[in-house]
Amino acid sequence: MFKKILIANRGEIACRVIKTARKMGIQTVAVYSEADKDSRHVLLADESVCIGPAASKESYLVMEKIIDACKQTGAEAVHPGYGFLSENSEFCAKLEAAGIVFIGPKTHAIEAMGDKIASKKLAKEAKVNTIPGYNDAIDTPEHAVEIAKNIGYPVMIKASAGGGGKGLRVAYNDEEAYEGFSSCKHEAKNAFGDDRVFIEKFVEEPRHIEIQVLGDAHGNVVYLNERECSIQRRHQKVLEEAPSPFLDEATRKAMGEQAVSLAKAVQYQSAGTVEFVVGKDKSFYFLEMNTRLQVEHPVTEFITGLDLVELMIRVAAGEKLPLTQADVKRQGWAMECRINAEDPFRGFLPSTGRLVRFLPPAEVDGQVRVDTGVYDGGEISMYYDSMIAKLIVHGATREQAIARMRDALNGFVIRGIRSNIPFQAALMQHPRFQAGNFNTGFLAEEYPNGFDPSMVPHDDPALLISVAAFVHRRYIDRAAKVSGQLPGHERKVGDEWVVIYNGEHHPVVARPITGGYVVEYKGETYEIVSSWRLGQPIFNGTCNGEEFTLQVERHRMVYWLFHWGTQANMMVMPARAAELLALMPDKPAPDLSKFLLSPMPGLLREVSVQVGQEVKAGEKLAVIEAMKMENILKAEQDCKVKKITAKAGDSLSVDEVIIEFE
Repeated sequence: MFKKILIANRGEIACRVIKTARKMGIQTVAVYSEADKDSRHVLLADESVCIGPAASKESYLVMEKIIDACKQTGAEAVHPGYGFLSENSEFCAKLEAAGIVFIGPKTHAIEAMGDKIASKKLAKEAKVNTIPGYNDAIDTPEHAVEIAKNIGYPVMIKASAGGGGKGLRVAYNDEEAYEGFSSCKHEAKNAFGDDRVFIEKFVEEPRHIEIQVLGDAHGNVVYLNERECSIQRRHQKVLEEAPSPFLDEATRKAMGEQAVSLAKAVQYQSAGTVEFVVGKDKSFYFLEMNTRLQVEHPVTEFITGLDLVELMIRVAAGEKLPLTQADVKRQGWAMECRINAEDPFRGFLPSTGRLVRFLPPAEVDGQVRVDTGVYDGGEISMYYDSMIAKLIVHGATREQAIARMRDALNGFVIRGIRSNIPFQAALMQHPRFQAGNFNTGFLAEEYPNGFDPSMVPHDDPALLISVAAFVHRRYIDRAAKVSGQLPGHERKVGDEWVVIYNGEHHPVVARPITGGYVVEYKGETYEIVSSWRLGQPIFNGTCNGEEFTLQVERHRMVYWLFHWGTQANMMVMPARAAELLALMPDKPAPDLSKFLLSPMPGLLREVSVQVGQEVKAGEKLAVIEAMKMENILKAEQDCKVKKITAKAGDSLSVDEVIIEFE
């Protein structure tokens, strides 16, 4: 067994590998860019080496620097995590030449499977179901349009070396095929250094289901059941679960056996994932094989009881797999929510900056797990992807897993930046998700115009109103105890209040009881008991004996409550104050229609117009790059450019003016 390994990655996956290595008694080396010098993976590792500036292409993607770090520290093996160099056959070969073990598959397997064009040809030879498409590289957008027409729309345009949703577009017509090809080619060259693109038929109403495989150097390969990854936004996975609520035993077995057949065809040695698209009739087609550890591997670990990172390390060290196919378990149900630094209420635009508060829910062995690479007070950088953490839960049934995830999301506190937690919590509430009735088009179908708080109506608003009354009474009761009051003229706190929620006035009576307050609302009584103290972001308590958890914050006169995906802004005041507030005029929002504002912090890659230019609705105005993704800003209406206030190469903040129109 290795004495020391280097992790050629950053963030949560680097921390995840360090955790298992420590359990196995193996020392770890972290590499980091200048932007990551204070990162959690650097703090956790036994040693660390700086490998260059913030940009990935100058640090995490430079093979020579990582190999030098191995030699410098005496690391015998490298775990690549996912992304970066994890599926780079040249990196694998260079490590081998330097006498360093790559904790992953051999070079030939990465080359065969990492190239999506070659892998589809190989899959056909191994008698794996494949999807119709054009599997040779395409040179021009005109050629791409011609091919797309022959296959028949819709088509999927994909970078051969792509992954993580980058270098991927779905086109429904000639214009989208033309533009999608150009964007894919450009994104692929930037992200992977390989701009080859191919096209295949897009299966409508598809489900994305993947099979986890594990092979060793002795010819043994097993499959560890499946993961359902159909909940996706812009082809990036949002939520994963294992097993799939859709598959039956026969389909599961058939998919697993085809995955093993493919893995054996390339003498696969390590953990890998064979991805399939599954039709509503349970027909399935090979998509690609990821020759690395997947982001969503924890759900497989929960249902099988295996540590995939440990098995990867043991296989890389030459050990045989400790289990056969008959030994593979499937116990209970697991779910993973990707907690990303993005604002769901502003079109999921990236959100970067300081984590003023980072308080994940408590981990419970076998039930709740949090994988993260950040900490309270840390920074979310614009240079890397948007993932803050992965929240994973396990239950005996799918219903119990959903309930656990709901509770865990309620207690996950992130402040200073925006996160997609409200959206994840809303998904847990959605009837279609709860019924398991979804496909990869689910989010586009259910949220065609984006996501906003009104889409998450709370099914128990009386609970929120009662907690708001509780919190306000606790603040007022403390204020009433201020010292130095004139005897006989102390402040007296009344029991009658008005809670203002969604513009409506809700009269309540809130009286103190032992351990809390009893709230009377609409003829019902709500006994709220909690040890919550002023300033605490998490409110744990009981309502009429039933336990609940929610988040609460006070912003001047407004109480912000978060529960089950609902973000409720409430004010609590005496009846007379509520009457007077209703008479106050509304302040109109400023007219910003004559400006193009940066919707996110990022790098301005391109300004596509000039001063004086007439622009039609839908035309491209600018391109902003943030968290490794290009975002094209288009004109919402016909207009004329009056002034350009930013230039290509500028770093922009949220709502910074780029263009002014006449």
